[in-house]
Formats: sequence, structure tokens, C-alpha cells
Amino acid sequence: MSTDSTPFYSNDGIYRSQKPPVSLPEDPNLSIVPFVFRNFSSFSKSIALIDASTGESLTFSDLKTQVSKLSHALLKLFNIKKNDVVLIFSPNSVLFPVSFLAVVGIGAIATTVNPQYTINELSNQVKDSNPKLIITVNELHKKIKHFNLPCILLSRPKGSFDGVYYSDLVNSASPASTDSSLSSVVQTDVAALLYSSGTTGKSKGVVLTHRNFIATATMVTWDQECYGNPKNVYLCFLPMFHIFGLSVAVYAQLQKGNTVVVMERYEMKKALGALEKYKVTHMYAVPPVVLALGKQKETVSKYDCSSLREIACGAAPLGKDVIEECAKNFPKAVIVQGYGMTETCGIISVEDVKTGPPHSGSTGFLVPGIECKILDVDTMKPLPPFQKGEILVRGENMMQGYFNNQIATDETIDKQGWVHTGDLGYFDNEGRLYVVDRIKELIKYKGFQVAPAELEELLLTHPQISDAAVVPLPDTEAGEVPVAYVVRSSKSNCSLTGRDVQDFIAKQVAPYKRLHGVIFSESIPKSASGKILRRELRQKVQSKL
Repeated sequence: MSTDSTPFYSNDGIYRSQKPPVSLPEDPNLSIVPFVFRNFSSFSKSIALIDASTGESLTFSDLKTQVSKLSHALLKLFNIKKNDVVLIFSPNSVLFPVSFLAVVGIGAIATTVNPQYTINELSNQVKDSNPKLIITVNELHKKIKHFNLPCILLSRPKGSFDGVYYSDLVNSASPASTDSSLSSVVQTDVAALLYSSGTTGKSKGVVLTHRNFIATATMVTWDQECYGNPKNVYLCFLPMFHIFGLSVAVYAQLQKGNTVVVMERYEMKKALGALEKYKVTHMYAVPPVVLALGKQKETVSKYDCSSLREIACGAAPLGKDVIEECAKNFPKAVIVQGYGMTETCGIISVEDVKTGPPHSGSTGFLVPGIECKILDVDTMKPLPPFQKGEILVRGENMMQGYFNNQIATDETIDKQGWVHTGDLGYFDNEGRLYVVDRIKELIKYKGFQVAPAELEELLLTHPQISDAAVVPLPDTEAGEVPVAYVVRSSKSNCSLTGRDVQDFIAKQVAPYKRLHGVIFSESIPKSASGKILRRELRQKVQSKL
């Protein structure tokens, strides 16, 4: 195919963004915190963050001051040094981005954790990342006590606490400049370890640099730069421990001077109330939220949503019927889809309604600065438009690798710097990317990643289970739910029930990883090399439940 007929696709097999190029900072010393405040003088008095439930707000001036004070406390009181890891274990709040910026501002590394994690799951990440300090809230303190690590509590409990309160730190600290520390932080330094299951297997620490976050922020907001959008108000109920919430919904918008309205978690009525009260213009969501907003017309109609201009959906594919149903309830808003991964710091492509109506099923055009290949999964040769293959991506926002896991890194990033996503997709003849299936084995439950290998390992520790396999079952609300095929022990007195198996797993994992069904089988189909034949099980599972 010639480059003349499809300018976004070259004879070298590379698809390139058709969007105007974005300029990334040339100064290698301009790291995450200086970058977010680089235009500070123009929006210092503007509102940066609002707590949706309390109405508490921080101007950009307040934000800068609190970040500076906390950074100073981390350096002076906790002796946190460059490249030390600080674990943030908290639900969404206006203090979450303050904590993140303070940690990375002194050259330390932030690692975030799902607040729903069990002590066992949390222990795995603590062991792997080796944090020197934990920032958490009162409600979660009991989960981290046994680590015997210094702790900062963002919320103040009624009882006694053997640690330090955030409010005390900030109120007592002078707004001392941390410029001396910030000057030693460069774009190539590691900023965060965000845990993802990657293309296969257990959760791994994705190594992201300051440059990665800055690149993503620039790519995500290229349209605001290009089209000169007015100041926007974003509603964020997406978890900030996740790349979508942290990088795309929060950091990218703050660096543009936009306001972020923060919700601890998604609740429809509270979200609609916040949308109305704070005149929200943009909202990031995941498919289950869009589905619910489409079905609850009566509830939506009770709120004034006229300020909302865009609903951007990611984390999993969104069906055409779901988009159309939701659009009826928000006639003034467009609904667009995007595509990204933790390994790409949250962004690869997004629909652009300025160049035409959204195309249901497409994840849009490559954002500026992204290159892509579609590789034949058998021949490993690049494919032209309309031919499906594995999606490979390359750009300034790509991770550096998996923390302390060179094998997994080499399996995901090749020698030319291409990140193998494990997703199957294709481009149309206008440059839109379609993600149609996953080569990888991950199960996507409401945007969360569930690794079958992790659940299988737990199942095999049960004395009455001899073999097991976990596969996805399509679900209208969640997208997919994990279901287990289980082989009972050969013991004659084995009385294991499906409920027993579900309860066994539920006690050990976060709610989104729990099994939604158990199918007992005589054996687990496997290949000659011992690999589970998941495709065969996936075909069977719908007829069994």
C-alpha cells in the first residue's frame, strides 16, 4: 500500500499520528512538579481541586504551597531520599494528588495501591517495591500496621495514633522552598511504580519516568492546545491509584490549569449532583458507568447536566448500543472512546469529534507522538489497514520496563522500543484504531485487571482442588467476570461445593477479583507443552452457567 493513499501508514509498516505534533519540554531538568506549575502566574488563583462531598477546595496557589510543605517534611522529618519508594494507600481525595506531587517532587518514587486490597495482596507489593514510608488514611491503617514502617495519616482519627498527621505536618511546616531538591530531579528519573498485570501473569511494577507523565499530559490535552478550549472542569471518580485516574484525569488536567472535582468513589446520584453543582464540563468514565447512565434516564433527568460537553470512556471497549443509549440522556455531550495501558502511562489513541462524529467501536486516532504497528501474530510481519494483528506502540510515554523483572520486560519491549500490548486490533483506511480482542489472558472487570494466573495459584492451594483454570465470562454490566473450572481432589470424601470455592477465594482477594461462578470438571484441557487451552474453556463457559 502506498504512502500516498494512506499518509498515516508508511511502507515501513508503521502507522503514525495524523495530529499536529506536540512540543515536549527540551529542558531535561523540567520534571513533573515544575512542569505542572510552569504557567503558575496565569492561574495561581484559579481552583485546582474540589472535594465533591465537602466542597473543600484548593487553588493552584494552595496546591503549590501544600506540595512544597509536604515535600519539605518528607526530606527533613522522614529523611526520604531520591529514588526511595513511598507507598500511597488511600482512596481518592484532594490530598492524593498533593501526596503524589510531593513525593515525585523530591525525586522519590510513588507507588500506589488499590484501597480494596487485602493484607496479603498489599504485602506482595510492599515486598516487591520496598517502600520507606506509607501515606494512608485512618480507615486503612489497620492493614499497614504490621509493616512497621513510618506512616503519614491523611485523615485524623478520633483515637490515638502512633504516627504523624498530614494536617500537623502542613500546619507546622514553613513553606520552605524545595528548589534545591527539585533541581536534582530530571525527566529521566523514575517517578512512579504502578502495578499492572501487563500482558500475562501476576502484577508487576510498571516503571514510569517524569518524562512519561509529561508526555502523556501533553498528548491527552493536545486538543485543548490545538482548538483553544476554554478552562474546563473535570469530574474524577476514577481511582487515582490507577493510571487512568492519576495520569489522564488528574495530572494531565492540572498541568493545563483545569479544575478537577474529586469523588472518593463513584455513586450515580452523587456524581450527577457534583456535575450539576460544580458545572462539570468533562467526565472520564469506564463502560459500566456509561451503561448505568444510559439505563437510568429517570435519575439523570432530575439533574441539570447542561454544562457537560464530553464523556470520555476508556479501560474497556464500549458497545455502540451503550453509547447511543447514554447519548440520549446527555444531548449536549459527546461520548468518545480512548485506548491506553499502564505501560503507556495511560494513552495511545482517542476519538476526535472535531474532525467528525464518533465512530462506535473505534478507539479513535493515535494521539500526537505515537507510532504503531499491527503485527501478524504468526509471521510477525507488519499488516496494512483492515488486517488484524497484535498492536505494538512506541512513543515518549512508554514505560521503561517492569520493576526488577527483566524477563517480563524483554517479553514486552523489543529491541526497537516497541511495546507489545497483547491486544488484537486493526486500522481502517482513515487511521482509526479498532481494538477487537485480547491476545493476552487478562480478564477486564469494570476496567480492573484480573490475572487468571493469580487466582489459579490460590485455587491450587486448596486441599480439595487438584487442578483449576480461570476464564472470563462476558457480562453486560462488568464487561467480563472471572469464572473457575475446578477439578476436585480424587479423595472419595471430597464434598467441595461451588460456594466453598467462591468463599475460599473471596477471603484472599479484593472484591473485583472474586469468582462469579464455578464449574466442576473432570480435567483441565491443556496443550502438549502443558499450557491451559483457555480458548476451549471460554467457548464452553457460556453454555455451562
